[in-house]
Amino acid sequence: MTTRDAPLAVITVTFSPGRHLDALARSLPEACSRPFIVVCADNGSTDGAPEALAAGREDVEVLRTGGNIGYGAAINAAARWLEGRRHAGEIDGEYFLITNPDVRFLPGSIDELAACLRRRPEAGAVGPRIEEEDGRAYPSAREVPGLFTGIGHALLSGLWPSNPFSAAYRAERDMDTERVAGWLSGSCLMVRWDAFDAVGGFDERYFMYLEDVDFGDRLTRAGWRNVYCPSAVIHHDQGHVAGRHARVTVPAHHASAYRFQADRHPAWWQAPLRGALWLGLRARAALELAKGT
Repeated sequence: MTTRDAPLAVITVTFSPGRHLDALARSLPEACSRPFIVVCADNGSTDGAPEALAAGREDVEVLRTGGNIGYGAAINAAARWLEGRRHAGEIDGEYFLITNPDVRFLPGSIDELAACLRRRPEAGAVGPRIEEEDGRAYPSAREVPGLFTGIGHALLSGLWPSNPFSAAYRAERDMDTERVAGWLSGSCLMVRWDAFDAVGGFDERYFMYLEDVDFGDRLTRAGWRNVYCPSAVIHHDQGHVAGRHARVTVPAHHASAYRFQADRHPAWWQAPLRGALWLGLRARAALELAKGT
């Protein structure tokens, strides 16, 4: 059995995913022409959806992570769990797929991601075109936010959506061409195992948000590329969790934004900058929560 004959590992992080998980699973056979195995890295679901999907199926497994350990940490846990089978050739040892449970794959989309990864040996990760319900492309292949771009986007995106800082960050002018991006949305990524190992997987200090920005940036720093592959198309039901849990998601988003910039400005003489960022992001989070009440 060659590595391309072995099943493709599909990792999805579950936290009471409800109906979305079954819809994801039903979309896989037409999207992927090869065998696959779905690993639900479960962060404490209480709705029974992962267990219901796995019941009576050999191609679905549930890995209980021990609690809500975060998105990146759960992916890392699943990757470690699969390591023995990967090295034994029981699953594909070249690449694997990460997907949110609220994703639906269009026919042939996983095959397209695999083809893109094979023809781009410099790619550590490839990501699809993510379409909204009206067919518009979500800007999922963005630039890594520098300090000033990030501040400008944070301050102005809600008041002036087309501001130049947000436009530079979103990089959404061309969503129809295969291209290198600074980072790709973590809602769906096909990742080369060697690249994942080279950067140590996801940074587990990020509980949620920006772990994909950090991952893409570290891939680039390690000499790999993040490639946007619009010939692969998915649908993603975005925001259905964030909108219900703003008291958790808003502070987490701002904490991740601080961690990302603080990590990239670590010098002692940058301490005042880090302090200003911490205060500014705390204030912005408080304002967002106040607006939502």
